Amino acid sequence: MKRVDTIARVRRAFHVQGWSVKRIVRELHVSRNTVRKILRSDETDFSYERERQPLPKTGAWKAEIERFLAANEGKPSRERLTLIRIYEELRALGYDGSYDAIRRYAKGWSKDRGAVTAEAYVPLYYAPGEAYQFDWSHEIVLIQGVTTTVKVAHVRLCNSRMMFARAYMRESQEMVFDAHDKAFGFFRGTCTRGMPDYVPGHVIGILCPERLCGLPSVRY
Repeated sequence: MKRVDTIARVRRAFHVQGWSVKRIVRELHVSRNTVRKILRSDETDFSYERERQPLPKTGAWKAEIERFLAANEGKPSRERLTLIRIYEELRALGYDGSYDAIRRYAKGWSKDRGAVTAEAYVPLYYAPGEAYQFDWSHEIVLIQGVTTTVKVAHVRLCNSRMMFARAYMRESQEMVFDAHDKAFGFFRGTCTRGMPDYVPGHVIGILCPERLCGLPSVRY
């Protein structure tokens, strides 16, 4: 695509300054065919869009490229292969195309993948009293002049996002039970189900909080 200012410079150089086509090509870094097209028409915008992008080298390797890209998505960022590494892996398998072809294909693949993911997104909704979230955080506090790390239990209602937090010196089963007991007392009831982000193997029973502390299940 040629911008309006480039088109104006070409026409000014030819009609006003009297430059030859050869000089315009050399001075303005525009191809000879483009200069002729500008001078032979009154258009103010020239663009070219390829209807079909040929894949002479990557076409036969499409499945392998997508296999590497899809595998990357399921890995932590530090474990993912860079495009250079993917290119090198493909070269080892027999690919004889360029790195730029792989880069362009990966860019298009990621764009299409993002569009599909966006269309498939379903917002989460929780009814009042339906669910809560539980997790721990480690906080550094100053207690009587001594710097201490405490464990803070967080309980948050999924519908209203109302939160309860309580600090403990240890992160143990008893503290988990106590945090839920105090939270349900603060909320004046329990939810029908819990979604802990941190669940020790011996605390699975927390998923049924009403059986834990005997508080009535209510709607908020």
